[in-house]
Amino acid sequence: MEVKGGAAAAAADVEASEEESLLMEGMAVLDFDMLCSTVAMQAHKGKWGKLNDDNEEENLVSDYQNGGGVFRMWEGEIIYDCFDDRPVALQSTCCPCYRFGKNMKRAGFGSCFLQGSIHFILAVAALSNLLAFIFTRRRCFLYLAILFTVSVGTYIGFYRTLIRKKFNIKGSESSFDDCVYHLICPCCTLCQESRTLEMNNVEDGIWHGRGDTICIGTVSTKSPECLGMQKDSNDS
Repeated sequence: MEVKGGAAAAAADVEASEEESLLMEGMAVLDFDMLCSTVAMQAHKGKWGKLNDDNEEENLVSDYQNGGGVFRMWEGEIIYDCFDDRPVALQSTCCPCYRFGKNMKRAGFGSCFLQGSIHFILAVAALSNLLAFIFTRRRCFLYLAILFTVSVGTYIGFYRTLIRKKFNIKGSESSFDDCVYHLICPCCTLCQESRTLEMNNVEDGIWHGRGDTICIGTVSTKSPECLGMQKDSNDS
């Protein structure tokens, strides 16, 4: 009985190994950042599907391996996906200065304290002049409040543009739009930037990526993880 059981387990192991080998022969492992790059590039051109030019695909892969030329996308929409990460949304709403400073540190644009302090000073100046206008009804305070509000949006929007250009993020190509986003909906825009930097493991200005891989093949739809689970079940 033990000999028959050992032979059956060995046969199952051989069968699982052969199935895994056949699967891997017809399967390509695609990096998640590479996939996002291809999708973003095709969306930017206004078409979807495979690349029509083989040389263009080879150049894309070569640029990716060399660390440049990779097109990326923002994580989620500005408004509809702002609550996907609730801690980030809460920080962006209650303490945007800290959230902005942390983003700048991740992107490599200065220290968290310095950038957060500049944001805080501009925001307090705008709020103080607005309150002064409400109590005194002097137009000079209203003009100053508008000036500092625009300054906050311009300052943060400028760094959104730098993030977009540094990491080749496809989105609005206009620096003016980046500033408008922060003027109209600053918390949601800050959430989008935070999600993009954190989900892709950006540290000190270096985009490490998610590190995810996607298996694409024509032989079987099972992933290596599924095969491992099947093998474990056969052993048991």
